[in-house]
Amino acid sequence: MSDATTEPGPDEREPAQAADEPEAARAAEDREPAAPAPLGVARELTGHAEVDAHLARLAEVDHLPADGHLEVYEDVHRGLRAELTSLDAHPAPRPHDNRS
Repeated sequence: MSDATTEPGPDEREPAQAADEPEAARAAEDREPAAPAPLGVARELTGHAEVDAHLARLAEVDHLPADGHLEVYEDVHRGLRAELTSLDAHPAPRPHDNRS
C-alpha cells in the first residue's frame, strides 16, 4: 500500500463542491477596485483664507482613485508647511521715520 493520497478528479467531487466553483470564479473576477467614494469627513473653516484654500483641496481626493491621493496630500502638505513657515518669518524692516 502507498501512503500517497490523490485528490479526487472532477467526476469524483461532491456535487456541492463542484457547484461552488463557478461562483468562486465569479467572486475572483469581481475583486476589481471599488469606485472612488467620498469619505464624508466634514472640513471646518480655520479663519485663515490661505489655510482654508489648501484644506479645501482635500475634497478632490473624494473623486480620485487611491493612487491619485498621494499627489494631492503632498501638495496640501507643502502648502500648509509654507503657510506655517511664513508665520515664523520676520516682517520686513520698516523705513525709519526720520523727522528732524
